[in-house]
Amino acid sequence: MEIEISSSIHLMYVSEIQQEMYDSAQRRGTGIAKRSIEYLSKKITEGNAVVATDKGKWVGFCYIETWSHGQFVANSGLIVSPEFRHLGVATLIKDKVFTLSRNKYPNAKIFGLTTGLAVMKINSDLGYKPVIYSELTQDEEFWNGCKSCVNYDILMKKERKNCLCTAMLFVPENIKNSAGKSQSENQYNNEQESSFSI
Repeated sequence: MEIEISSSIHLMYVSEIQQEMYDSAQRRGTGIAKRSIEYLSKKITEGNAVVATDKGKWVGFCYIETWSHGQFVANSGLIVSPEFRHLGVATLIKDKVFTLSRNKYPNAKIFGLTTGLAVMKINSDLGYKPVIYSELTQDEEFWNGCKSCVNYDILMKKERKNCLCTAMLFVPENIKNSAGKSQSENQYNNEQESSFSI
């Protein structure tokens, strides 16, 4: 299996990725902001996504988006093909997209919204902490992306203070160890040297 930063060669998987994002949310009965084929295609061609494949078959996906003029980066849309679940693929993809985010935006706060316990655990292992929504970007365009979520009414009734998703945030300068580097940054540096092919 290969886990790579995306390029135009991965566009062949975009319809399958979009469909699995939707189907997975339906099966779990949770909300997910729908993304168009055009939106996902742009992420892929710009190199702002990570795609996992195995012998020409799509395995998993996640993309990054910047907000508030690069002060915040979201790692979003994490999805793994059903036949490759429970094999640790999501963790490898999140590691790779986290590294991509840190390389492109080293001073940005990295955040995510999720209802998934497994994603919360992965984020926690990377150094994210649960936060209240006011600590996230207040960029209107980000919150407009929630409009297609089935839980959007809840978000608005709560005046964007909380919803069913848990907000998690990684702040580069917050997690320092005795060597003066964050634990997650040490992990990030180690990951840069390791291969993501298994």
